[in-house]
Amino acid sequence: MEKAAGLQVEIAGLNLRNPTILASGILGVSADILREVAHAGAGAVTTKSVGLQPRRGYANPTVIQVECGLLNAVGLPNPGISRFAEEIKKLDDLEVPLITSIYGYSPKEYAEVAAKAAAAGADALELNLSCPHVKGAGAEIGQNPRMIKTVVREVKDCVDVPVFAKLTPNVADIVKLAEAAASAGADAVTAINTVKAMAIDVETARPVLANRIGGLSGGAIKPVAVRCVYEISERLDLPVIGCGGVRTWRDAVEFLLAGASAVQIGSAIVYEDLGVFKSVAEGIAAYLEKRGSRRVKDIVGLAHRR
Repeated sequence: MEKAAGLQVEIAGLNLRNPTILASGILGVSADILREVAHAGAGAVTTKSVGLQPRRGYANPTVIQVECGLLNAVGLPNPGISRFAEEIKKLDDLEVPLITSIYGYSPKEYAEVAAKAAAAGADALELNLSCPHVKGAGAEIGQNPRMIKTVVREVKDCVDVPVFAKLTPNVADIVKLAEAAASAGADAVTAINTVKAMAIDVETARPVLANRIGGLSGGAIKPVAVRCVYEISERLDLPVIGCGGVRTWRDAVEFLLAGASAVQIGSAIVYEDLGVFKSVAEGIAAYLEKRGSRRVKDIVGLAHRR
């Protein structure tokens, strides 16, 4: 029991039984699937990104496996917030916090989607400010600190739940983006979203993805993500959720040492199935016990003090 208690973390008022979170874009499409992920051991779950209006996404192929991870350009397919709100309402008894990922094409749209998601019962909102392959949304907004500040401020003004800003690594200085989010009242930041990338078929001489450009996830981007978390944590007193390449407890601990308060897990589910949440949490618990640490908080940011 003491070991389980030591895994509990708190982020902006959300209480997680362990520091693992389902990342947005992976399985978060229905209440049934999100409930299954929670039962598998995740400390919190994040929905797929949802916008104001329904969106079909891109034609296939949208996801491919490359040597160093997964490459995707799905195109933010979703039923729109009015319909997805019904899925959120079905999770009013979910055993872990429900984080709803939202996107928009303007600050006003973000705010409108946020208000509807919060009213439906979302415990927190994650602003997708970092999708690398949808024109007019995501990273096109999230690469501009001034736009980030405006979006976060408008969302904060219309909801009473925690607001997390998910940041893009496709910039020269991600700390400036985190500072903009923090200055507008963001309760935490998620670092990072996928890295802009592509693959070309040498036989046909054509890009493999239908959209040509996509986002790279998986183990290849973990060193980039760890660096981003470290830099943000070094400069800001703001909770950071690490995301990018977490597959084992060692990956998770690396993020925690860099300054993350929790980690999101996405692509690893493809390789490890839903058991990855339990195995990562158990590995963290064993690491804490070996070090003689009582809580996850004891090792958060420890690399900064070395």
